[in-house]
Amino acid sequence: MSVNNHNEEKRNIASINKDYVRSVERHEKRQKAHKVRLFRRLTAFAVLVVVVMGWLTYTMVNQSHVLAAKEEKKAQALQALEEVKDQQDLLNSQILKLNDDDYIAKLARKEYFLSEEGEIIFAIPEKEENEDKNNDSKE
Repeated sequence: MSVNNHNEEKRNIASINKDYVRSVERHEKRQKAHKVRLFRRLTAFAVLVVVVMGWLTYTMVNQSHVLAAKEEKKAQALQALEEVKDQQDLLNSQILKLNDDDYIAKLARKEYFLSEEGEIIFAIPEKEENEDKNNDSKE
């Protein structure tokens, strides 16, 4: 009986050890599964962060290009505005001159070869003089 008794004790001990080993294995499996889930969550979060950062970077670069293009258009518009203001000033001064009778008379005499009483108008072609001077200097 002592052999049977001893075998029964080993079985009981082996049985306890098996329960303990199984519980340790289950605990290790749970920890390993927890680590795997944690790693997957961290990986998913990292991918999400990279995607969001990439999208933000793309948006920032795109907006800087749009801003640069608009600043260039603004500079061109300001330059055009200055040219229009200069032209407007010139036209305003011309309007003031055209309201002056002396200026209109002088302009009519110059453009339409009108003269006052006793005045003689001589028309000297300017182009022919320049051509004659150029021909003389070449010879």
